[in-house]
Amino acid sequence: MTGTFATFNTAASALRYAQVSLDVASSNIANSTTAGYTRRRVEAGALAAPSVPAMWSRYDGHGDGVTVAGVTRMSDALLDARVRTEHGNQGSLDVQQTGLEQLESSINEPGPSGVAAALGDFRAAMHDLANDPGPSSAARSNLLGKARILAAAVSSQSSHLDATALTVGQQLAAQVKETNTVAASLADTNKAISAGTLAGADVSSLLDTRDTLTLRLSELTGGTTSLRPDGSADVAVGGVSLVSGPVASTLSVASGLAADGTPTGAPVTFAVTAPAGAPVATTSPLGGQSGGSTQLLNVAIPTYRAGLDAVAKNLADSVNAQQQAGYDAAGAAGTPLFAYDPANPSGSLTVALSDPTKLAASSIPGGGLDGSNATAMAAPTSVESSYRELVTGLGNQVQAAQRAASNQQVLTTQFDASREQQAGVNVDEETVTMLQSQRTYEAAAKVMSTLDSVLDTIINRMGV
Repeated sequence: MTGTFATFNTAASALRYAQVSLDVASSNIANSTTAGYTRRRVEAGALAAPSVPAMWSRYDGHGDGVTVAGVTRMSDALLDARVRTEHGNQGSLDVQQTGLEQLESSINEPGPSGVAAALGDFRAAMHDLANDPGPSSAARSNLLGKARILAAAVSSQSSHLDATALTVGQQLAAQVKETNTVAASLADTNKAISAGTLAGADVSSLLDTRDTLTLRLSELTGGTTSLRPDGSADVAVGGVSLVSGPVASTLSVASGLAADGTPTGAPVTFAVTAPAGAPVATTSPLGGQSGGSTQLLNVAIPTYRAGLDAVAKNLADSVNAQQQAGYDAAGAAGTPLFAYDPANPSGSLTVALSDPTKLAASSIPGGGLDGSNATAMAAPTSVESSYRELVTGLGNQVQAAQRAASNQQVLTTQFDASREQQAGVNVDEETVTMLQSQRTYEAAAKVMSTLDSVLDTIINRMGV
């Protein structure tokens, strides 16, 4: 309707809208550094004519003011989904890169105390024995010492593998524990979102929390997120539902890991257990940080261990075979130099001889001064080439992991920047919005002052 008092209502609506706009802009600026905050924008709507016409009159108004149509979170569901995917991939690659780099540094190759150096010293000591095969020569004691150093180097590298596997296993256990904590928090947030949406309340802050939690679940497990009409989120990991509305299931390691995070040697698998339900095995591998840890425990570390075991077994078997083909200082047939447990060759490799005179340097029976068998044992075998291929293969894996993580970081940063451009707070832009709202408020207030003056003239001065 038209009229002086109707104009008051129009001006009052402008004041209310400007006040909300100022409040939202102020909130955006206050949260410009808040992690996970998505900027808000006030949506204005013009107050239109009545939708139901009067029976005996017609509407003759020309604008009834403005109203706050809503406060919009400046987010993009598709972009958010892509950000979650890329963060999940980044988490997996970063964990693999870190684990492989730790494994590479633990083997200490090339280095003066590595297996390759110890193997070279062992072969050199064999040459010294071949040149001085006497029963009381220092070369015999030196060879036993180099053999013990070689066995210790192999066993030490095996111990480093165990330590790396334990670290990764404990890391995986911590990741699973955090996953369950985040999943429970997301279920509680979903419940609050549903209740707030039903009551018509502003749930923007809860939606920010939802996005933060779903992003963290993607980083931890590579979980896929689907949004419900009320704004709550469902998350599935490994093809199995982990969070469904207000209900959170529990992720657990079904095999391959003890309760304290110690690897058992079996492949690592996962299961999801719903409240009052039975465990359901995941139908596909996990991604994210948990997936990276699983790849290390199931593939990278066992592959290197198998190669190291093969090197240790080949070393012991080839040296022992040549040792048994010769004769010691007393002329007796040689006995094995190395011993190992077939179930764990690299971790159990030891020197079986303690008497230097038992070294079978001679290929002639009877105790003659002959070093031809030691010469044969000193010759390089496939042990050196196998170990070189093993270490080189690990180095290539580390480089590949570094390149993959670096390339993924470029992609992740790109989508983070796109999301920040969409949802991040620009202080300059918010300042402009505040100035616009201030001018709107001042103009509406001026309208009300003018109307007050008009009413004062009509009431108190007309007819005087």
